[in-house]
Amino acid sequence: MIRRNFLAGLAGALPAAVAAAAAQSNRPRFKLRYGPHPGMFKNSAGEDIIDQIKFAADQGFTGWEDNGAMSRPPELQSRIGSTLQQLGMTMGVFVSLADFRTSDFVTKTDKPHQDSLRDMAKRAVETAKRVGTRWTTVVPSTVNNSLDPGFQTANCITNLKVMAEVCEPAGLIMVLEPLNWYANHPGLFVRSVPQGYAICKAVDSPNCKILDDLYHQQVDVGNLIPNMEKAWDEIAYIQVGDNPGRKEPTTGEINYRNIFRWLHARGYDGVVGMEHGLSKPGKKGEAALIEAYRECDSY
Repeated sequence: MIRRNFLAGLAGALPAAVAAAAAQSNRPRFKLRYGPHPGMFKNSAGEDIIDQIKFAADQGFTGWEDNGAMSRPPELQSRIGSTLQQLGMTMGVFVSLADFRTSDFVTKTDKPHQDSLRDMAKRAVETAKRVGTRWTTVVPSTVNNSLDPGFQTANCITNLKVMAEVCEPAGLIMVLEPLNWYANHPGLFVRSVPQGYAICKAVDSPNCKILDDLYHQQVDVGNLIPNMEKAWDEIAYIQVGDNPGRKEPTTGEINYRNIFRWLHARGYDGVVGMEHGLSKPGKKGEAALIEAYRECDSY
């Protein structure tokens, strides 16, 4: 029996207060596939990831993402994948490569380095099969100030092509995440959607695209919808968070109702990753987060 249907059937037989709570946990699905992550609903659902996924489904969410999925035991990866499938939810990204300390990805193209990239891509493919996703996040290392930017770009493209050779037959899409320099990640090589667009065009693979995190792009570049329009054929995944603060929509300056309306009109059917924190603590904060998405989803 589906848990949400069970709750709905019980609601009529319960006292009013309990019935109201049951109805709250069997809410209509959102229009877009917003994807919470592990820990986001831990106060309401407990520490167990599977219980958190079920709670998210009860609230109407149809997406999920888990940056740390690749480091989880294979048995848990499989449980996550099967739970999402049973609940009709879509698994979003997990991180397979995020080099924040070295410039290896933009300086090294030797065989040992590229063999390590192939091995990493193979592990990502196996993880993706278990959790049931099409996307994995790639963050291609830091800038090297002693090497011309043109050579670094060429090396980045070369190494992404190596990884794409592994990902293409498996149908796994690497999504490059441009990260801002001002508030979070100074010195990373890929920092804007236009830069990511040029790189993806050069890699020329259906399995190398852009992850457009609108929080990062608001901090670094702005011009969110026009840049999405220009780069749309190379964007495969969206993440959100308001600015300043990187909390849920409605807490900052970004008009997420308008952005969600635009994504819906474009027919975007991927996951909208909820890559942010909560503005308030505890269960009240989690309830406020859910209501913020309800507000922005009511376009």
